[in-house]
Amino acid sequence: MSQWRAGAVQAWLEVVMGMPMYTRACAENVKSGKVLLGLTDEDLELGLGITNPMHRRKLRLAIEDYRRAEGDQGLSKASELDHHWVSTSWLSDVGLPQYSQTFQAHLVDGRVLNSLSRRDLERFLSISDHFHQTSILLAVQLLQMLSFDKEALQARRTNCEHQDWDPLVWTCHRVMKWIRDIDLKEYADSLQGQGIHGAVMALDPSFDTDAMAKALGIPGNKHMLHRHLYEEMKLLAAPHSNAEQSHEVIGSPSPVAVNRFTEGRVSMRRTGKSPLLLRANSPSVERSLGFHGSCGSLPREARVQAVPRAKGSPVHTYKSVEITNV
Repeated sequence: MSQWRAGAVQAWLEVVMGMPMYTRACAENVKSGKVLLGLTDEDLELGLGITNPMHRRKLRLAIEDYRRAEGDQGLSKASELDHHWVSTSWLSDVGLPQYSQTFQAHLVDGRVLNSLSRRDLERFLSISDHFHQTSILLAVQLLQMLSFDKEALQARRTNCEHQDWDPLVWTCHRVMKWIRDIDLKEYADSLQGQGIHGAVMALDPSFDTDAMAKALGIPGNKHMLHRHLYEEMKLLAAPHSNAEQSHEVIGSPSPVAVNRFTEGRVSMRRTGKSPLLLRANSPSVERSLGFHGSCGSLPREARVQAVPRAKGSPVHTYKSVEITNV
């Protein structure tokens, strides 16, 4: 950037940054890339007339990224996530497409996503719903775990599109597909616009069976449906623990990321284990769902942990066996 002339600066601002509304002021006040690299937040407001604080943040973070790139480090992966992708594809995957216009108006790109706090979401993006804030921040945390590598994220999602494993990377649409696959299809559409995706299920310790049932709109008196959902979530937790071991990118987030997300709260990932797995083994959950030792159906975990049968067994032709006291 330090070698750019005035024309290159204007083209970058208009095409790459998607901020053509500021090119005239840029042409008058910024004559080279070297000048651009030296701009402060105050310069952006007074010199370029950028009054939108999120627009200023976007440009300032981009300039800082290019400063670091001057040392042959290259631009960050977050620079590859433009605001069009964030406001359409990413928000749709998160399950909160209703905020697309807001993100588009504020030009929120990958670098801005990486800087967001709960206060930013409420103050600048008018997102007051606490769970929606949590959903967005956990989706950002997932991007941080993958170093904002969009291709790596998509590759992992493709690998688990037809298999119930690695739920951490599941989109909202994949979660809805899973709900249909476990014979709760009449409730699946209830998840639209609620912000429930894989990172919420795996990283939010407060998101348990009751929270999922509430989001799905399953009545509280449907005890068997609650039990069924609990067993399926517990079954989903087992392969997730294996996925954590096979992907080094899944681990405790950086202290900076945790502090920005919690803003003073204790890290949700202190143990380094999936809360989904911890909830599956929680006796308190079983008590709240009214589990008893004399249940008629064979427990799901018994089928999962059963000793493998010898080759040639006719049972291998069945996916599962369940004995019900009818």
